[in-house]
Amino acid sequence: MLILAIESSCDDTAAAVLEDGSRVLASVISSQHSVHEKYGGVVPELASRCHIEAVWPVAEEALRQAGVTLDEIGLIAATQGPGLVGCLLVGFTFAKSLALVRNIPCVGVDHLAGHLLAILLEEDKPAFPYTALVASGGTSSLFAVSSPTEFRLLGRTRDDAAGEAFDKVAKMLNLGCPGGPAVSQRAEQGRADAFAFPRALADGSVDFSFSGLKTAVMNQVNRFQQANQPVPVEDICASFEQAVADALTEKTILAAKRAGHRQVVLGGGVAANRRLRRQMAARCAEEGLQCFLPSPLFCTDNAAMIGLAGWHLFQAGQRVGPDVDAFSRSPLN
Repeated sequence: MLILAIESSCDDTAAAVLEDGSRVLASVISSQHSVHEKYGGVVPELASRCHIEAVWPVAEEALRQAGVTLDEIGLIAATQGPGLVGCLLVGFTFAKSLALVRNIPCVGVDHLAGHLLAILLEEDKPAFPYTALVASGGTSSLFAVSSPTEFRLLGRTRDDAAGEAFDKVAKMLNLGCPGGPAVSQRAEQGRADAFAFPRALADGSVDFSFSGLKTAVMNQVNRFQQANQPVPVEDICASFEQAVADALTEKTILAAKRAGHRQVVLGGGVAANRRLRRQMAARCAEEGLQCFLPSPLFCTDNAAMIGLAGWHLFQAGQRVGPDVDAFSRSPLN
């Protein structure tokens, strides 16, 4: 079966064509970075309008690259939530409308489920069950993944998500957006031990907290500015990035041990961070755990993971009708 997948949860319009939910024939992503950059972050109304302009051309390009026609598509999958509602409605409504007109079954996919299963698009994939960390701009959560459709929440952020903290630190330091890549690039030239930023590891839970870390960075920046001293941007970025990597790594390993899992999976945009990938792989090896890291292409928002998750939902008998709505918050989280 050929699947056409649509993703429009935030500021990237994406489409993909998959065969039987496992082989990616095409994956196309249209970025809105140039539209939002001058505003220092995503403007929801502008993002929605850009999705309206891009969704059909992006879907057509995915079909073209896959070398198939719409007549050959047997399933349409689209992100139903979570995300910016205006953005979600564009892709989800497009998918439902196309499915209705062409009499093709349609499924709505939880964006988090896509990140939890994205590793299955790789050749080196884990067996079920496994512990998965989803770290992005809106989510920092740990899940026990028992099957392609069974997820149990183990821990989540109590305040800011890791990606959100990256964005806010980048804004403090005038590094532009998106914040994650900007901070990581400057961190490569800095010292990770320059500043002792907090880790929020001591409570023994597998929940995350990054608001204290964000505040500590802000206070450190203010100290330099008030003293009329140059802000050591590279050292602050490196020390901040290390604190995030420490918290995400140690909590993930603790969650895997408590769940009795021997396999750990990363997902979400922050999972593309090189320091986190190196540290997670090294710590998992020390603890006798297998670590699975999706390629950076499948860490950030993409439609291939939506098609994969959608295919499994379809196999489980799920469908959506034309009156089903999008949702801004994930029931999984």
